[in-house]
Amino acid sequence: MLKIGILISGRGSNMQALIKACAMPDFPAEVACVISNKADAAGVEAAQAAKIPTLVISHKDYPDRASFDAAMEEKLIAHGVQLVCLAGFLRILSEGFVERWRDRLVNIHPSLLPAFGGLYGSHVHEKVLEHGVKVTGCTVHYMRAAVDSGPIIVQKTVPVLEQDEVETLAARVLAAEHESYPEALRLIAEGRVNVINERTFISGSPHLFDHF
Repeated sequence: MLKIGILISGRGSNMQALIKACAMPDFPAEVACVISNKADAAGVEAAQAAKIPTLVISHKDYPDRASFDAAMEEKLIAHGVQLVCLAGFLRILSEGFVERWRDRLVNIHPSLLPAFGGLYGSHVHEKVLEHGVKVTGCTVHYMRAAVDSGPIIVQKTVPVLEQDEVETLAARVLAAEHESYPEALRLIAEGRVNVINERTFISGSPHLFDHF
C-alpha cells in the first residue's frame, strides 16, 4: 500500500475524493495523514471525521517558506508518507522541498495544462470563458519548481457550453477533478507511471517506490 500525505488549505473536496478512493478494498494506496496550513479549513473537519491523522501547521508561525516546508516535511516523514498530494493547497512550495520530493509530489489543476496555468490562479474558469475556449478540463501532474508545471499524468476534458458562467463551468470541472485524481493515484500506486525526459509513460512497470 502506497502511503500518501494530502496538503490542503480549504474545503478539501479533492482530498475527500482521494480518501473515498483509498477506502475501497481494492485500492492500492492509503492516506497516512492530512496537513492543513489553516486551522479553520473545512477540510480539517472532514479529514478528522474520516479518522485520518490530521495536523494543522500554520505558515504564519514560520519566518520563511523553507522553514515552513521543513516543518511539514518532518511530519510527512514521521507518518511514513511516500507520495504527497496537493489538494487545494494555497502555498507555493520551496524549490528545495519540490526537488526532494521529485516525482513523489502531485498536484491537480483546473485546466488542461499548459493552458491557463501559472499566473491565472483562482481565475482560471473566468479566463477560459473570456477567451471563448470550447474545451477545458483538469490536469493531474507531478510538480516542478515552476508553478503549474511538471510531467502530466492524467487529463480529463470538459466541454465549455455557450450558456456557461464561472460557477457552472467550475462545478463540471470539479466533478472531473474528483475522477481524475483517484485515477492518477491508482496508476502511481500500481507502479505504472514512468517519467522519461519530463514526460510520463503509463505501463505495467515495476513499482517505483520500493527504494524509498
